[in-house]
Amino acid sequence: MKLNVKAFALAAGILWGAAVFVITLSALWRGAGGHLSLLRGIYCGYQVSYLGSVIGLVYGFATGLLGGALFAWLYNRMVKEA
Repeated sequence: MKLNVKAFALAAGILWGAAVFVITLSALWRGAGGHLSLLRGIYCGYQVSYLGSVIGLVYGFATGLLGGALFAWLYNRMVKEA
């Protein structure tokens, strides 16, 4: 069974973007998040703040979209047709 690349990419983008957003807000509310500052090396402009959570949402969606599309494309290339 082959994957729908567009649907998988969209689902992965939404999931990863929402995860970065929620984890950033959770760390902000708890006063933690020192380890999340490592994302600044990957996501330009990201920081553990309310604005940073929105920036992380956008970057997370974009990277999840690309990663999901790449994964589904590779999966479809390697799966055997039944």
